[in-house]
Amino acid sequence: MENESSKRNISLTGDIKFTGLRLKEPMHTAAGFLGVKEALKHSFKEMGIVNSMRSLLEMNQEDGFRCPSCAWPVPEHPSKIAEYCENGAKALADEATREHIGADFFAEHSVEELSRLSDFELNKLGRVVEPMVLGPDSLHYEPITWQDAFELISDELHELKNPNEAIFYTSGRSSNEAAYLYGMFARAFGTNNMPDCSNMCHESSGVALSETLGIGKGSVKLDDLYGAEVILVVGQNPGTNHPRMLSALEKCKQNGGKIISINPLAETGMVNFKNPQSVSDMLGNGQAMADVHLPVKINEDIALAKLILKKLVALDAKNSNVLDHEFIVEYVDGYDDLLKDLEHYDTESLQKRCGVYMRKIDQVVQLLAENSKIVICWAMGITQHKNAVDCIKEYVNILLLKGAVGKPFAGTCPVRGHSNVQGDRSVGIMHYVNKTLNENIQKHLNFDPPTEKGYDTVEAIEAMHEGKAKVFVCLGGNFLMAASDTQYTAEAIQNCDLTVQISTKLNRSHLVTGKTALLLPTFGRSEKDEKNGELQFLTMESSTGKVRQSKGLLKPASEHIKSEPEIIALLAHTYFRGNHSMNWYELGQDYNLIRKLIDKTVKGFENTSEASKGFGYYLPNNVRTRDFRMLPNGMAQLSITPLPDHQLQADELLLMTIRSHDQFNTTIYGLNDRYRGIHNERRVVFMNAEDMAEKGLTQLDVVHLHSNYDNIRRTAEKFIVVPYEIPKGNMAAYFPETNMLVPHNHFADKSQTPISKSIKVMVEKIPAS
Repeated sequence: MENESSKRNISLTGDIKFTGLRLKEPMHTAAGFLGVKEALKHSFKEMGIVNSMRSLLEMNQEDGFRCPSCAWPVPEHPSKIAEYCENGAKALADEATREHIGADFFAEHSVEELSRLSDFELNKLGRVVEPMVLGPDSLHYEPITWQDAFELISDELHELKNPNEAIFYTSGRSSNEAAYLYGMFARAFGTNNMPDCSNMCHESSGVALSETLGIGKGSVKLDDLYGAEVILVVGQNPGTNHPRMLSALEKCKQNGGKIISINPLAETGMVNFKNPQSVSDMLGNGQAMADVHLPVKINEDIALAKLILKKLVALDAKNSNVLDHEFIVEYVDGYDDLLKDLEHYDTESLQKRCGVYMRKIDQVVQLLAENSKIVICWAMGITQHKNAVDCIKEYVNILLLKGAVGKPFAGTCPVRGHSNVQGDRSVGIMHYVNKTLNENIQKHLNFDPPTEKGYDTVEAIEAMHEGKAKVFVCLGGNFLMAASDTQYTAEAIQNCDLTVQISTKLNRSHLVTGKTALLLPTFGRSEKDEKNGELQFLTMESSTGKVRQSKGLLKPASEHIKSEPEIIALLAHTYFRGNHSMNWYELGQDYNLIRKLIDKTVKGFENTSEASKGFGYYLPNNVRTRDFRMLPNGMAQLSITPLPDHQLQADELLLMTIRSHDQFNTTIYGLNDRYRGIHNERRVVFMNAEDMAEKGLTQLDVVHLHSNYDNIRRTAEKFIVVPYEIPKGNMAAYFPETNMLVPHNHFADKSQTPISKSIKVMVEKIPAS
């Protein structure tokens, strides 16, 4: 696919070609010896044996560095030899690779040529090791000095008619210190245009939890999962996306807890797990994980949750000990209204909607009825639907009726994706106005922050597309491929006068650019950061709200790269010409100064420079103390939610996007998805065998996928059909390849996350050539 509006002939997909699909049976055990083998194989190849062993032993250790992949918390007593998973090892190897590219490489390869490569091939090129600029009439990146780069950005920002013509995007890989400086610079510049990657994933969680429980974060600590009696894992695939979570689930099982998996697919990690930290697991049969798997149809979680609630209420009518009435009376608002709403639905219709056998639902209801220490975990399987906020609220209803919040071994657990996406939000990366933060900025930083709401991700894309935004700065990430509606997003980016990418490696967002583009290389999480002879450390926040330090140990990829805090500080210093209430230059040289400002201005952060050492401290969480004073009537809120209405046409199916086991977010490490039996290929679509038969398809047929929203037909070309155990009427395929099917203007109510987990699509068979 080409973007015809661009002067440069840039491909948004790379040359579409099949890479040699090999099908095997899906695996039934996650991790184990094969997981260790794959982790070390990838690490040794990218980093070499010495750097691999040295850094893997330090990852997630008290004086080491935080894993650069997912946000799963580190235990109080981590394994000394393997507190990492296969995907964490791959993420480390990916950023610490020995492959480097600089001026000579870009002189030889044009952006047009590079755009023909796949996302996998682009990522394999290696670390960018010097700052580069792409001129308006150029097809090649050229070297630029750091100071000239900062001057270029500053000049463009000074020329804007309005600060809101600039957009500052943040990826979840940045540190608290970098995110804080970045957010303060955007505000000092005069805008709240700070979209972030959370807008595309867990924004729905933040909205739903804020409205029901008073805080947009989960309430559990890691130890709560160990002692839980029942854990529901909803719309999540821990074995691929958060593998270290399997260790916590295993401890729950060993302590007598029960695990319930709710997902259209029966994922390997929820079937069986061989813990690499356990000799008995590795030599034995491993740990069976899910006691019950509910293969719910795509986006029918509300029907399933309502059915569970109806059955719990019915059991409580016979035995009043099923629901926690004491908790409900003291802490919960909306109980009578919820009961009245449930009366509108009959069990048979709800069961038909969700597609799960009643006997399995009854098993789950019995477990929930008999226990009260309940944790519900979820990820993007329920956050990326039009009714995502309502989906989450319906599961919160279950916890509230059971009194399963604000006590040990119970509560909410939204499992965040990137390693510091939650910390970014905590320290001020947000497009809305936080009055308390603004007051603290005025008091302690001595400037007036803007009071007008900024753009979220959807609004930012639309603003760029409409020419309302001229400068787009990205702190990490691969914005083009992470966002929905790839063609529309590419057109939006190309409308900008200047795009700036602060990155470690090349990706497609560096090829689809504004008229002028800067590529500013930065440190990886594992790299040693020294300033004036002092070793600096950074801090991150985990999914469970714990702040801890991270200290790299490897030699940086190049002497010509800079850390994220220093890049931001020097940009601000250049822009303000040293004339600002904040001493930006000094902040970029001593991160302790940044942490002191965080402590003064950001709610919940105290003595961060000292308290965050090692495994740090938990930020305040009102749910843990059952403090709901900020909510209506001072109580947690039960919610009335409608069932979804997709209005599917006769030829349409619902598609959800998924990750392969060889990727993290948009970063593609390899071409295998071995847990699902896919080898050496990514352009596959998983289909129910009955749907295939109805559409005249057989295994390995090639199809185009089309979506049609608002009379705009979008197409993702050439996917190989693979039969799979997925509910009838549902399909699955990998992102970012299928992101182009997701319309930018169809998103979750209230949160505006993309509808990537319930896309209405048509399948077109391509005749064999």
